[in-house]
Amino acid sequence: MRDRRRIVHLVYSFGLGGLENVIVQLINRLPAERYEHIVLSLTTIGESARRIERPDVRFIALEKPAGHAVPLYPRLFRLLRELNPDVLHSCNLAALEIVPIAWLAGVPRRVHAEHGWDAHDPDGSNPRYRRLRRLYRPFVSHYISVSQDLHDYLATAVRVPPEHRTLIPNGVDTARFAPVTTRPPPEGCPFEPGKHWLIGTVGRLQTVKNQPLLARAFVRLLEKYPSCRDRVRLAIVGEGPLRGEIETILRNAGALSLAWLPGGRQDVPDCLGSFDVFVLPSQAEGTSCTLQEAMACALPVVATAVGGTPNLVNNGVTGTLVPSDDVEALTDALWALYATPEQATSFGWAGRARAERDFGIDAMLACYRTLFDPDGSGVRS
Repeated sequence: MRDRRRIVHLVYSFGLGGLENVIVQLINRLPAERYEHIVLSLTTIGESARRIERPDVRFIALEKPAGHAVPLYPRLFRLLRELNPDVLHSCNLAALEIVPIAWLAGVPRRVHAEHGWDAHDPDGSNPRYRRLRRLYRPFVSHYISVSQDLHDYLATAVRVPPEHRTLIPNGVDTARFAPVTTRPPPEGCPFEPGKHWLIGTVGRLQTVKNQPLLARAFVRLLEKYPSCRDRVRLAIVGEGPLRGEIETILRNAGALSLAWLPGGRQDVPDCLGSFDVFVLPSQAEGTSCTLQEAMACALPVVATAVGGTPNLVNNGVTGTLVPSDDVEALTDALWALYATPEQATSFGWAGRARAERDFGIDAMLACYRTLFDPDGSGVRS
């Protein structure tokens, strides 16, 4: 008889991102006396593992090469039989194909979470992905969606009945992510909060996050409103394949020295605390953890109106929503906040109030506990 429920968190990779942030929160905050955790990555274990505070967590990286995971199926079957979890918690489409293997291996509960759209399917219209999700649907015990648009997609495109899906918005630690009274620059940052007006974003430098749009808007801001060049600066925190494109945009405009690209960071609260405005330029989103964190830090936000973002940002109250891939709209939204600091302050504090009211981490944890331990027993023979 086990005295704790064993959860296997199955991901494509365990790097830095909102999905990983949710898993870190679950592992660190669910009661250690009731749950044990294993992180199983189809590829690699990365930076997020360093944020796990519990010493008893096991990490397994399968180092899958590019392509389909079929060659890994026998190994995964044996591994899941050996681990004998109570719950498989799989995340996003790349991990969904393993759920039937878990069913064959006898995993009694298989909870699948959809955290956002794929770069190849930014609006959920890809017919091949719809067919795949329908194919795997009978093997999933329960679905989680993190935003209303994903929840609706599961209902209409994947045809998941209401009793088998739950909308659980990501939660944010509003004590860790909070307004600051002093704003020292993060380690390595060449800009000085107060003296400089820092436009910032945090996220993986990947196509779906679309940081080149922000770089182009920053360049356009300097061109269109030259009076701000002495003060306005850019910070793009994160690492990924778009770094070269971002640097090229800034270098060609003579603005590379006005930007800070530090790569991935563990001190995200400090980075956010140095920003004057937070920008989310994504092509697609579920519920952005960094957007919620920025709002909790009382930052005004400018974001593209995609995915679940309009459910987080009340346009004209907590920030400004702009069309996706619209450089001019993003440029003008940034200028409006720079030119009217009282408006920026109002947006920021309204965002903080929203975060405290609606983004509490305790509610998220309670929902996951209900799905991980639906009978309330916490044990299995």
